[in-house]
Amino acid sequence: MSREKKEKRPIVNNFKLTLSDKDKGKDLKTVSFTRIQGLIAIITIIIVYSFLVISLFIYTPLKTFIPGYPDAETRREAIRNAIRIDSLETEITKWALYSENFARIIDGQEPLELDSLMEIKAKSDSIAIDPKRLDESRQKLKDEVTKADEFALKPVERRSLPIEGMHFFTPLKGVISQGYDKALHPYIDITAPENSTVMSVLDGTVISAGWSDEYGYTIQIQHEGDIISVYKHNQKLLKKVGDKVTAGMPIAIVGNTGNTSKGNHLHFELWHKGEAVDPTKYISF
Repeated sequence: MSREKKEKRPIVNNFKLTLSDKDKGKDLKTVSFTRIQGLIAIITIIIVYSFLVISLFIYTPLKTFIPGYPDAETRREAIRNAIRIDSLETEITKWALYSENFARIIDGQEPLELDSLMEIKAKSDSIAIDPKRLDESRQKLKDEVTKADEFALKPVERRSLPIEGMHFFTPLKGVISQGYDKALHPYIDITAPENSTVMSVLDGTVISAGWSDEYGYTIQIQHEGDIISVYKHNQKLLKKVGDKVTAGMPIAIVGNTGNTSKGNHLHFELWHKGEAVDPTKYISF
């Protein structure tokens, strides 16, 4: 029985790459390399190629074609949303400060100036408003009213007029330069001559009176029926926090203060139950 002897093929470790001209039959370039050198060269080429592709997507507009990567419009919208959130946080902070002053007034304490409250807010990053103390103050006021009713000679007839039934005093004699828009301009601007007098639209209590870089000298008044009136861009304030005012009483001098003001005018807001309403529906200008 015969066996065929198979010759073992030798392992090739050396290679040669030749670049030649087929037409002329002449070798142009010859490169010799080992198996390891060839492997290293292939890996190097893959790494360099990958680096170039990644760099192309990172440093050029091609990155916007990556699924999930935000485009320019999306980034602009994100910035606008961040600005809106910051503005809302500022408004929430202001309302928290007003609530603190309202609680102090109910307790019979001296209200703090808005500027002082804002300084405390900046230092401590937040002013702790104790909801329990506010509830106790409200209950105390309620008990006092109930007790007074018990000693009355005849029952007190309670009447809560709707906002439509209230008589508002015109805050400023002038011309409405920009009307109310619920989405873009939830207030009105009234243009008037310099040194014109700004007046309270209803009886109430001043809950805020101070300065802000954006709106200048500003005063806010709390009225019955969950109504708040706001007067901004004044040249001078005539009332301070805690003062009682009546309808038609002078509270400020019209001005042009604040970064957002252009010319002498009154920025007037009317709020009812926490919502800005169109003042022209209830006030004759």
